[in-house]
Amino acid sequence: MRTVGVDLSASPAKTAVAVLDWHDDRARVTELVVGADDAAIRRYAAGATRIGIDSPFGWPDEFVDFVVAHHRHGLPSGGRLDEIARRRPLALRRTDLRIADSGLGRPLSVSADQIAHVAFRCAGLLADLGVDDRVDGWAVEAYPAGALKRWGLTSRGYKRAANAPVLAELVGTLAATAPWLDLADHAETMTRDDDAFDAVITALIARAAELGRTTLPDADDRSVAVREGWIHVPDVELAELV
Repeated sequence: MRTVGVDLSASPAKTAVAVLDWHDDRARVTELVVGADDAAIRRYAAGATRIGIDSPFGWPDEFVDFVVAHHRHGLPSGGRLDEIARRRPLALRRTDLRIADSGLGRPLSVSADQIAHVAFRCAGLLADLGVDDRVDGWAVEAYPAGALKRWGLTSRGYKRAANAPVLAELVGTLAATAPWLDLADHAETMTRDDDAFDAVITALIARAAELGRTTLPDADDRSVAVREGWIHVPDVELAELV
């Protein structure tokens, strides 16, 4: 089995891609690159069993309806949008709310944060890859912070150069917790670049998804997730990925 993890950014310069080859009792990071455009992502993804992408796959239903109504001068009055609670459904998807309710983090708003630029690129990438299943398809939406928290690893405070010591410790903890994961000569890249680290975590999430060991939406949530996307969080320990 081969899984690919893409830590997507609005800029190719900040986009990392990890390729993991899996065997019965071990896995190996065979490729890890930072600075990947869409053509490079398609090249690394070719032939993969499953890929994970760290980016929202869609927008909240209510946000889409809101923007269309406003664009067409059809937004009804009395929305009371001066109240933050009335704006929350415009900002958060069903899957974002489920992640927050489960205590696994607070995903950024795809409609009210700069991550929207990442989602624009992701929408084009999904089209290029021929992915039309936003719930449990060949490409799955990943959220590294949620997986790290689920696995008992540091999930915050390791990004940016100022937190380099935290990232280095986190890479060491991952290696100790998953001794079956051969980082090869890519450990140094992961230690100095949090995008590279997140790409590897995203490839691990893709493995969990392929094993059927991520949390999927129930019937009510699925009817929404087919449009909005769905975040895959492992429901299995790291050791159970092999």
